[in-house]
This record gives sequence, C-alpha cells and structure tokens, in this order.
Amino acid sequence: MVGPVGRFARVTRAARVARAGPLRAGVALALLAGGLTACGGGGGIPTLNWYVNPDNGGQAKIAAACTKAAGGKYRIKTSLLPSDASGQREQLIRRLAAKDTGVDLMSLDPVFVAEAANAGFLRPFTASEAQPLTEGVFDSAVQSSTWEDKLYAAPFWANTQLLWYRKSVARKAGIDPNAPDFTWDKLIDAAVRTNTTIGVQGNRYEGYMVWINALIASAGGRIISDAEKGDEAAIEIDSPAGRQAAGIIGKLARSTAAGPTLSTDIEEQSRATINGPRGGFLLNWGYVWRAEKGDADAGAINKNIVSDLGWARYPRVNPQQESKPPFGGIEIGVSAYGEHRDGLAIEAVRCMTSPASMKQYMLDEGNVAARPAIFDDPDILKEFPMAPLMRDSIAAAAPRPATPYYADVSGAIQNRWHPPASVNPNTTPRESARFIREVLRDKALL
Repeated sequence: MVGPVGRFARVTRAARVARAGPLRAGVALALLAGGLTACGGGGGIPTLNWYVNPDNGGQAKIAAACTKAAGGKYRIKTSLLPSDASGQREQLIRRLAAKDTGVDLMSLDPVFVAEAANAGFLRPFTASEAQPLTEGVFDSAVQSSTWEDKLYAAPFWANTQLLWYRKSVARKAGIDPNAPDFTWDKLIDAAVRTNTTIGVQGNRYEGYMVWINALIASAGGRIISDAEKGDEAAIEIDSPAGRQAAGIIGKLARSTAAGPTLSTDIEEQSRATINGPRGGFLLNWGYVWRAEKGDADAGAINKNIVSDLGWARYPRVNPQQESKPPFGGIEIGVSAYGEHRDGLAIEAVRCMTSPASMKQYMLDEGNVAARPAIFDDPDILKEFPMAPLMRDSIAAAAPRPATPYYADVSGAIQNRWHPPASVNPNTTPRESARFIREVLRDKALL
C-alpha cells in the first residue's frame, strides 16, 4: 500500500497549499467519475453513517445502543472499512476528497487525524463540545486527536503494547521482565540463551513503524519535531536515539531470537510465535489476552499456555530511562461534509465515547478504553488482570508524530528500515533522514 498512500498524502498536501476550491473539486470529479458516489439519506429518521474499522461487532453494538438511547432522533448505521490502517485511510480519503455527504462519522487511526484535519476533511469540535469528550481521558489520546490546538476527533479507545512472556521461559532464563531496569538487550540475550523467539511486527507496514517510534522515544529521541511546519519540519531520526533503536532492531533480527518470518510478521503472525515450540516472548497490543483465552477455550492452543502467560511493561532501551510504550487506538471524527455535522453527529459522538460505551467495548472486544478511571472498574479488573499495567503504560506512551504528512514520513522510514535484518545503526538513521526530507519535498517517490 506504500504507493497509494504516498499519492493521497500529496493530494491532501496540495489541497492545503492551494486553499482553494478548484483542486478539491477536480479531485472530487475524478473520483466520482471513477464510480465513487455519495450515499444520501432518505426520509424518516435521520441516518448517521459511521465507517468503522473491523472488529467482532462491538462498534455495531454501540451504534445500536446509541440509536436506542436517541429515542428516534437519529439512527446510526455502520459501514466496514478495510482491515489494515493504510487501507482504511485510503478509502476515507477518497470519500472525503469527493466531499461525500454519505460519510458522517469515522473511526480513525490516531496518526491520520492531523492529515485529515489539515486538509479540511474533519469538522472540529468547539471548546464546549470538546470538554466532555476530553475530560477524564488519557492525555496521549487527547494529544493524538488534536491538531493546531483544536480537537478534531474524539478519543474512543486507546491502546498500548505490553511485553507478553512465557513465565516458564523467563524462569529458565533467570530474568524478571518486571524488573525496573529490564531492557531490550536483556530480553534478546535471554531469548538467545533459551533458544526461544521474540515476536514483533517486522513487516513493511504501519506496525513496524510503531516499533521503530517506540524504541526511539524510549531512548529519549523523536523522529520529527515542529510538525506544524509541514514539509519543513525538523527531521531528528538521525540521532543517538535513532542509532540505539537501529542497533536493537538489527541485533534482534540477526539473532536466533528472531523468528524465521520476522520480516513479514504482523500482529497475529507474531502472536502465533509465543504459542509455538520456541515461543518465549512477544511485544503486542492489549488484545492478546482475550485472543489467547479464546484460542485456548476453542482448543486451538493448549490451555497451559494461558496459565503460563505473564506480562510486563514495554522494555527499556537504557536501564536508567523509563520506556515509552507504543500508543494506538481509534478516534472518532465527524466529516466536514455530513448533513448532520453540527447537531446530531455531535450528539452521537458523545454517546459513542461515553464511559459506559468505552467500558462495554473493552469487555466486548478487548480493546482498551481511553479513560483511565475505567481501569479501576471491578468488571474490567476481573476480565483483565493486567488492566493497571495497561493504564500506566498508556499514560506513559509516546504517540507517533502528528503531522499532515504522516503517511509520507512513515512510508519513507519503512522503506529504509526494512527488512529488519538490514538495519545498521551507522547508516540506516542517516539514510532515512535524508530520504524523509526528499520525499517531503517531492524530490523522491515512495
């Protein structure tokens, strides 16, 4: 998806620079000519179309509950987006660039909020509207929903990665993953000693960018700064932190701790590694607990694996420096072109992101709530014994760069840092910094 991602980033960039109607109108006409049509509502009760990322029906359940709570004022209908974040972005950008009034609400990956907001595709929340959507919400989630000091999306669920591990393997290795000074180096060395693997997301996709960003942030660095300057943002990946991150990725990828499919592993493939004969450790999102229990109940894996499963905070890069775990999740945006954007859509978002909705969604889907108070709920603690660690990890998490050119930045980094076994701390950060700048200035293509 790298090529299409880059093209649509340039479409939205041009829209920002032009500040005029002709370009957007031209994009709209081209897309409409290609068969994209707006989905208008009929008579009767107004319908709000909510474009959702795939799950097991939890968002549809929330849509039904909020429809019922509306008492006939509106109904919410869900439409399914592609399974991967880049595909979701591409479909939404196509529709929004065409000013499709059939999109009212959308579930957005946090990294695409700035791009959509900067292009004028999202309807910002006023200060009074934003207050109930951000009060009692993780700062990292609010930060990821904000662009140029305005809230453009409502935090729905947050997410972070934990270090999942087989307790029997940790004992055999003589390590305590919950020790305050536990590092990536100690983790890799332990896996090598025990001839076990570390599951990570090493495919050339957004999940790999998550790993790179978390390592750099944990080492005290940043990929870019001054993101509000757009293509003139400061590129900081070629730094001591960037070189430390590259060193860890290269060390793991070239060690026996790397699985044979590391360079093509995404979340589910990496999760499978901890259940295999060499399974030892896994860096992955909070859904793992529910998924592992479900597989054990279905007989897909041995139930002893679940009882042997431990969890710890994301490993440190430096022993004396706290880690910055990955941040993910979903935010709900309101289309700038929806018929009900100034009234019913705002009411619906309040219902969809209420504490009750977040709690229910976490229980239904295993996706982590964006309000820290929910993690103290007895029902949540019973279902997720690691909830306090999730809460603390999200509070300390480092979001990926907020920039309207995020797709270009991420694509450029993936291009130069993949495959993981090719990463060299002496060359990769420097080459990627140069390539990011060239891509942002349209001097190179992804």
